[in-house]
Amino acid sequence: MRIDAHAKINWHLSVLYKREDGYHELDMLMQQIKLSDSVYLQKSDDISLSLARSYRIPSSDKNIAYKAAEALKEYSGYSKGAKITLEKRIPVGAGLAGGSSNAAAVLLGLNKLWELNLDYNTLAKIGLKLGADVPYCLHGGFVRARGIGEKISPILIDVQYWLVIIKPSRGLSTKNVFTNFVIKEDKNGSIENTALALKNRDFALLSSSATNDLQEVCESMNNEISSAIVALKKAGSRHAIMTGAGSAVYGVFRNYKEAERAYKNLQKVYRFCYLSYTLV
Repeated sequence: MRIDAHAKINWHLSVLYKREDGYHELDMLMQQIKLSDSVYLQKSDDISLSLARSYRIPSSDKNIAYKAAEALKEYSGYSKGAKITLEKRIPVGAGLAGGSSNAAAVLLGLNKLWELNLDYNTLAKIGLKLGADVPYCLHGGFVRARGIGEKISPILIDVQYWLVIIKPSRGLSTKNVFTNFVIKEDKNGSIENTALALKNRDFALLSSSATNDLQEVCESMNNEISSAIVALKKAGSRHAIMTGAGSAVYGVFRNYKEAERAYKNLQKVYRFCYLSYTLV
């Protein structure tokens, strides 16, 4: 069984406050994009994980995809296992939910392969213990996500956007980003206007409304982020911003032709550069 584990972008990310449990309350707009990993699943006596090619991620029980299989097996009481093979294309440490999408793919795939018939809510509860983005990756689509990302409200959209994504050479740890983050009382942008801009293909409103509260602290931790955003704007993007807790940034282009032209130029400069589009 093969499952495509799609990356996601944050169109908008507001950090509202720090909760008593230590996590931060978030309000976000997220959407899946074409860029994806491939997850292969096969029945086996035990759980095992391997990489289809060399990649700088754990290929053992420290990998979130492996942990997802173990968590599902423990919850369901399933007696056997599965052979998991990951073919990675989504860069790590990028804010694109590469690991979370792998975990979600394993949960969805093994739910079918093992004939468990668990519903979304059950899988989401299992996934949330693995990572805050896993429930969204199970759900997919264009959504507004609250809480730490687990409270999901789908939004209908029929507009597709072409993107160029740049991941700086050095990634960032989400934990370190939030440790250094300081909430500001004065908030910029509007999540409602960001959603409206995307529905209406209004690039001017998108640029004036969309924000990522984590971008400033991430730029202070990695100056490649701001320079990549500048490069995207110079290449013709209508809007450029960081996704998640970084370090990847993306530019939004009016059409495929403009995005392809920018991609061809930027990939000469940036090792991790991707041409993609939103899924609707």
